[in-house]
Amino acid sequence: MEPLQHESAGQAARPDKHERNASSTLHLEFAHFSDSGRVRGHNEDFLGHFAPESPEQGWLFALADGVGGQEFGEVASRTAVEAVLAGYRTAAPGEQHSALLPRLVQAANIKVYETGRSASPGGVQMATTIVACALRYDRATIAHVGDSRCYLIRRGHAMALTRDHTVVNEQIRLGVLTAREAAKAQTRHVLSRSLGIDLFVNVDVSEHHVLMGDVLLLCSDGLHGALPPPEMAKIVDGAATLKIAARRLVDLANEYDGSDNVSVLLIQVRNVERVGMYRGRPYKLR
Repeated sequence: MEPLQHESAGQAARPDKHERNASSTLHLEFAHFSDSGRVRGHNEDFLGHFAPESPEQGWLFALADGVGGQEFGEVASRTAVEAVLAGYRTAAPGEQHSALLPRLVQAANIKVYETGRSASPGGVQMATTIVACALRYDRATIAHVGDSRCYLIRRGHAMALTRDHTVVNEQIRLGVLTAREAAKAQTRHVLSRSLGIDLFVNVDVSEHHVLMGDVLLLCSDGLHGALPPPEMAKIVDGAATLKIAARRLVDLANEYDGSDNVSVLLIQVRNVERVGMYRGRPYKLR
């Protein structure tokens, strides 16, 4: 289990890059960068990852954004990510990620809730978003709560794999607002779901096939609120390395806006073999 950052107030995490061939079927490279932005005095984002001991276990990446306006946002985000990583590390290697991830996020929700209640006499309310991505064989499983996002960048195009849990997004779904109206609404950043508010939270989960060359981009709203998906894809595809791409994305978000913490985690599939599953066991597809 490895947090990707241990930040003090006002300091940005250094960019980092790791590469490991954990199995013959999946070869990943990843990089990250996080910054407090041009307005905030401290960074409430937190990122982490788990590198598997065996291909049956798979990789896990997580990013959380402490909710602005709540106390101890940086504590909430770190607590959530570390709880998810710790639970993943001790889970049964062959367990289905689509069942495992929501259980881990729910456990992290309880941890954040209880941490807030015991933080001081009388307790405090702390909250955070979270987006987690587990990769095993040729599949990525995404679990999220809040408005931290995961994009799939493939052949120059970025597609969102998550749907923001915000008040305006619910209004769009109900037909109360149009997408154009929602983009300008003052409440566009107000969350309808987050970790730590109640003892139970509804977790969205989806599963996707990945191909060689795909890039999964996890980010806080400080990034996707400043940069449109086509520009994200252009930067990632045009950069010489993932490290350069991560730093460039954050720098541009600060240049265009900079009013919020901004974090990005890039995961590139360098090599992958297609597999099928039979009674829970993988087999290669020819």
